[in-house]
Amino acid sequence: MSISGKKMLRHLLGQLAAAVFLAVFGAVYEQFSHGVYSPFMMYAFAIPLVLGAVPYAVLLWRGKCPQRPFLNLWNGGIAVLSVGSVFRGVLEIYGTTNDLAVVYPVMGGILLGLGALYALLGLLSGKTAREDSRQTDKRISGTI
Repeated sequence: MSISGKKMLRHLLGQLAAAVFLAVFGAVYEQFSHGVYSPFMMYAFAIPLVLGAVPYAVLLWRGKCPQRPFLNLWNGGIAVLSVGSVFRGVLEIYGTTNDLAVVYPVMGGILLGLGALYALLGLLSGKTAREDSRQTDKRISGTI
Protein backbone atom coordinates (compact mmCIF):
# COMPACT_ATOMS: atom_id res chain seq x y z
CA MET A 1 0.00 0.00 0.00
CA SER A 2 1.41 3.40 -0.95
CA ILE A 3 1.80 6.38 1.36
CA SER A 4 -1.33 7.98 -0.08
CA GLY A 5 -3.25 4.72 0.40
CA LYS A 6 -2.18 4.61 4.04
CA LYS A 7 -3.27 8.22 4.47
CA MET A 8 -6.70 7.51 3.00
CA LEU A 9 -7.03 4.38 5.15
CA ARG A 10 -6.21 6.48 8.22
CA HIS A 11 -8.90 9.02 7.28
CA LEU A 12 -11.40 6.24 6.61
CA LEU A 13 -10.73 4.60 9.98
CA GLY A 14 -10.95 7.99 11.70
CA GLN A 15 -14.38 8.64 10.22
CA LEU A 16 -15.55 5.14 11.17
CA ALA A 17 -14.28 5.70 14.72
CA ALA A 18 -16.14 9.03 14.87
CA ALA A 19 -19.34 7.34 13.68
CA VAL A 20 -19.03 4.59 16.30
CA PHE A 21 -18.30 7.15 19.03
CA LEU A 22 -21.32 9.26 18.08
CA ALA A 23 -23.57 6.19 17.94
CA VAL A 24 -22.47 5.06 21.41
CA PHE A 25 -22.62 8.63 22.78
CA GLY A 26 -26.14 9.11 21.43
CA ALA A 27 -27.33 5.77 22.81
CA VAL A 28 -25.90 6.44 26.28
CA TYR A 29 -27.15 10.03 26.34
CA GLU A 30 -30.66 9.02 25.36
CA GLN A 31 -30.61 6.16 27.87
CA PHE A 32 -30.44 8.79 30.61
CA SER A 33 -32.80 11.31 28.97
CA HIS A 34 -35.93 9.96 30.71
CA GLY A 35 -37.64 8.79 27.55
CA VAL A 36 -37.11 11.98 25.55
CA TYR A 37 -35.50 11.38 22.15
CA SER A 38 -34.09 13.59 19.45
CA PRO A 39 -33.51 12.55 15.84
CA PHE A 40 -30.51 14.91 15.75
CA MET A 41 -28.90 12.93 18.55
CA MET A 42 -29.99 9.51 17.29
CA TYR A 43 -28.66 10.00 13.78
CA ALA A 44 -25.56 12.14 14.46
CA PHE A 45 -23.45 9.06 13.68
CA ALA A 46 -24.67 9.11 10.08
CA ILE A 47 -22.84 12.35 9.29
CA PRO A 48 -19.27 10.99 9.54
CA LEU A 49 -20.44 7.67 8.15
CA VAL A 50 -22.12 9.01 4.99
CA LEU A 51 -20.02 12.14 4.38
CA GLY A 52 -16.71 10.72 5.60
CA ALA A 53 -16.32 6.95 5.57
CA VAL A 54 -18.22 6.27 2.34
CA PRO A 55 -16.41 8.84 0.15
CA TYR A 56 -13.04 7.93 1.64
CA ALA A 57 -13.72 4.22 1.02
CA VAL A 58 -14.53 5.01 -2.61
CA LEU A 59 -11.35 7.11 -2.97
CA LEU A 60 -9.30 4.36 -1.35
CA TRP A 61 -10.87 1.73 -3.60
CA ARG A 62 -10.13 3.82 -6.70
CA GLY A 63 -6.57 4.54 -5.54
CA LYS A 64 -7.09 8.31 -5.37
CA CYS A 65 -5.65 10.61 -2.74
CA PRO A 66 -6.97 14.18 -2.59
CA GLN A 67 -4.80 17.11 -1.60
CA ARG A 68 -4.38 18.24 2.00
CA PRO A 69 -6.55 21.43 1.76
CA PHE A 70 -9.50 19.35 0.54
CA LEU A 71 -9.09 16.90 3.42
CA ASN A 72 -8.85 19.74 5.95
CA LEU A 73 -11.96 21.51 4.64
CA TRP A 74 -13.98 18.31 4.23
CA ASN A 75 -13.06 16.89 7.64
CA GLY A 76 -13.74 20.28 9.24
CA GLY A 77 -17.19 20.39 7.65
CA ILE A 78 -17.98 16.89 8.89
CA ALA A 79 -16.82 17.79 12.40
CA VAL A 80 -18.88 20.99 12.51
CA LEU A 81 -22.01 19.21 11.26
CA SER A 82 -21.51 16.38 13.77
CA VAL A 83 -21.03 18.72 16.73
CA GLY A 84 -24.00 20.80 15.58
CA SER A 85 -26.20 17.73 15.39
CA VAL A 86 -25.26 16.65 18.91
CA PHE A 87 -25.76 20.23 20.17
CA ARG A 88 -29.19 20.45 18.58
CA GLY A 89 -30.07 17.02 19.97
CA VAL A 90 -29.10 18.09 23.48
CA LEU A 91 -31.22 21.23 23.13
CA GLU A 92 -34.23 19.23 21.90
CA ILE A 93 -33.91 16.73 24.74
CA TYR A 94 -33.79 19.54 27.27
CA GLY A 95 -36.77 21.19 25.56
CA THR A 96 -35.10 24.49 24.81
CA THR A 97 -33.75 26.37 21.80
CA ASN A 98 -30.70 28.46 21.02
CA ASP A 99 -30.03 30.85 18.15
CA LEU A 100 -26.51 29.46 17.75
CA ALA A 101 -27.89 26.11 16.59
CA VAL A 102 -28.29 27.67 13.12
CA VAL A 103 -24.56 28.43 12.85
CA TYR A 104 -23.46 24.78 12.77
CA PRO A 105 -25.23 23.64 9.59
CA VAL A 106 -24.35 26.90 7.83
CA MET A 107 -20.65 26.70 8.67
CA GLY A 108 -20.52 22.95 8.03
CA GLY A 109 -22.12 23.49 4.63
CA ILE A 110 -19.68 26.28 3.81
CA LEU A 111 -16.68 24.11 4.71
CA LEU A 112 -18.04 21.15 2.71
CA GLY A 113 -18.79 23.43 -0.22
CA LEU A 114 -15.29 24.91 -0.17
CA GLY A 115 -13.81 21.41 0.03
CA ALA A 116 -15.91 20.27 -2.92
CA LEU A 117 -14.93 23.38 -4.88
CA TYR A 118 -11.26 22.73 -4.15
CA ALA A 119 -11.62 19.11 -5.26
CA LEU A 120 -13.41 20.20 -8.43
CA LEU A 121 -10.71 22.74 -9.24
CA GLY A 122 -8.09 20.06 -8.59
CA LEU A 123 -9.87 17.70 -11.00
CA LEU A 124 -10.10 20.39 -13.65
CA SER A 125 -6.40 21.23 -13.34
CA GLY A 126 -5.46 17.55 -13.25
CA LYS A 127 -3.22 18.03 -10.21
CA THR A 128 -3.05 15.23 -7.64
CA ALA A 129 -1.65 15.02 -4.14
CA ARG A 130 1.20 12.86 -5.41
CA GLU A 131 2.30 15.59 -7.86
CA ASP A 132 1.90 18.19 -5.12
CA SER A 133 4.17 16.23 -2.76
CA ARG A 134 6.79 15.82 -5.52
CA GLN A 135 6.86 19.60 -5.98
CA THR A 136 7.33 20.04 -2.23
CA ASP A 137 10.14 17.46 -2.18
CA LYS A 138 11.91 19.29 -5.02
CA ARG A 139 11.60 22.64 -3.22
CA ILE A 140 13.02 21.14 -0.03
CA SER A 141 15.95 19.53 -1.83
CA GLY A 142 16.64 22.73 -3.75
CA THR A 143 16.28 21.34 -7.26
CA ILE A 144 13.73 23.92 -8.36
